[in-house]
Amino acid sequence: MSYYDPITWTVTEAEDGWQLRRVLKDRLRLSRRLMSRLKRAERGITVNGVRQYTDCRVKTGDVVAIRMEEEVSEDILPEPLPLDILYEDDHLLVLNKPPGLIVHPTHGHYTGTLANGVVHYWRSKGERHRFRPVHRLDQETSGVLAVAKNPYAHQRIAEQMIAKAVDKRYAAIVHGVPRPGAGTVNAPIARDPAAPHIRIVTPNGQEAVTHYETVQPLHQAAWVSLVLETGRTHQIRVHMKHIGHPLVGDRMYGDPAADERLAPVIARQALHAERLKFEHPVTRRPMEFIAPWPEDMRALRTRLAKEEDGSWS
Repeated sequence: MSYYDPITWTVTEAEDGWQLRRVLKDRLRLSRRLMSRLKRAERGITVNGVRQYTDCRVKTGDVVAIRMEEEVSEDILPEPLPLDILYEDDHLLVLNKPPGLIVHPTHGHYTGTLANGVVHYWRSKGERHRFRPVHRLDQETSGVLAVAKNPYAHQRIAEQMIAKAVDKRYAAIVHGVPRPGAGTVNAPIARDPAAPHIRIVTPNGQEAVTHYETVQPLHQAAWVSLVLETGRTHQIRVHMKHIGHPLVGDRMYGDPAADERLAPVIARQALHAERLKFEHPVTRRPMEFIAPWPEDMRALRTRLAKEEDGSWS
């Protein structure tokens, strides 16, 4: 059995005499589920290189280590695809996803996804990881996407997301200029009973909170910055439609008549995951990743800005 490099903690004087279980929970922040999984592995949990039960006592200077077994996504076919990598280390891979690319294979889309490309990239480097995106992006949404390379990294970032400690900022171009220029949309979202693939605002839905701020008024449109408190499916698209400012190019929630003249410029919703901030799952350092705008959104903003000042011809 092959293992990833260990993640370690050196016991301090303040922790002298603690049960190993407490160090794993309070210092390495292992979930109960992952701790149980590591206990079953031959080299999953060690103290000074020796496998130990979690009720043993540790002393100052002991090195506690956890080792996770290497994994692969057996159901994802490796496929060479171009990847725009923003950052990578032993625990994380952060990419700038282009518009139009599905993140994970689904029924009818077994190849040509971001997952296929990432698995091929890892295999080409001799690495074995299971494909674990820590959040979702719609097929037509571009921008920053983080992938955990082991279950510990995935768990730690998921906990930050539950605690609302992950800062996800999006850029969008919407129809009209929101008034007021900045605000919060707090409107629950659920599936549309008549069309389950569509989401709607309804009192019976799940909590959904989106903060928006107008960055630049454009011709009959605006560049808007958005921050999510929750991560509901299609949340930004549904909320902006709800306040009367659907995203340009959004075929599901948008304004087809208003989009018609801009169709040659952009053929998808004008939404880009611009920035992602969180604490590194192992080093605990603050991390910030910024993805540059794709060409279609830059072209759309340029055209609408020129129309606004009357220089478009």
